[in-house]
Amino acid sequence: MIVTRALTKRFGRVTAVDGVGLDVGEGDRYGLLGPNGSGKTTLVRMLLGLVYATSGEIEVLGEPVPRRLGRVLPRVGALVEGPGAYRHLSGRANLRLLDAAGPGGARRDRRHRIEEALERVGLSGVDERPVRAYSLGMRQRLGLAAALLRRPRLLVLDEPTNGLDPQGIREIRDLLAELNADGTTILLCSHLLAEVEELCTRVGVMDRGRLVLQSDMAEIRSPTGQVAVRSPDADKAADLLDGRVEHRDGDRLLVRAADAAELNALLVTEGLRVTEIGVRRRSLEEVVLNLTGTGSDRLDREPQR
Repeated sequence: MIVTRALTKRFGRVTAVDGVGLDVGEGDRYGLLGPNGSGKTTLVRMLLGLVYATSGEIEVLGEPVPRRLGRVLPRVGALVEGPGAYRHLSGRANLRLLDAAGPGGARRDRRHRIEEALERVGLSGVDERPVRAYSLGMRQRLGLAAALLRRPRLLVLDEPTNGLDPQGIREIRDLLAELNADGTTILLCSHLLAEVEELCTRVGVMDRGRLVLQSDMAEIRSPTGQVAVRSPDADKAADLLDGRVEHRDGDRLLVRAADAAELNALLVTEGLRVTEIGVRRRSLEEVVLNLTGTGSDRLDREPQR
């Protein structure tokens, strides 16, 4: 669905995107992650033809971009850098204008498409108040409704849950999973790592313009070869497991072991109490923080000499 080869974008002396090879397959729920200033939004804007690459190649839905952009965009829904709207008009009026301006789509079906999109994002009961009276969460839902108007094959979203409360975040997550199950491929940029970890099947991590990781979520979350054990008898357990305890924090031990059940049987047979035990897996947050530096919006004071 999306392939880039050695994709690079420079703004003067600044390299915002540096030789990126992105690979988003059909049916993926792909999370594109990284700190502020890592190049995510610039990359997405190039995919949509909003910014031209300095060098490299882009294919979206099998078509070269930007050369065949006119054939690509009718099949792509996007919400990038916040929703845009005429603030003096209602949400429905904005969607009518957007639908009329877009290629394809029969006029007689316009009302149905608009009402269906509003219902899917939780705005079916919205009145005719102007968009300037909307909350941030309502504007975000309206932007997502605009992206869904043409039932896209590919959905490109930049922070789609910005401004939503926890219930709203869950609703959008469930909606994206439903759309994906119906055949829509999703490329999602987000800082909410827990949501990405729960929703996405593949992940790419950017840092300072480079794609430093691209992997299936299942591989990222594979067992580490360690078992976490919590026991009131931590001292005795540490002695029993001499050399296999790699870290200890109070009554919690991190043990080098492949089988949690086998380890539990050993401890219990020796008369030691076990209150919690499980195979340790890395979290997405741990992986991302280990791969990336500080964001570009951090300004630390230089140390005094």
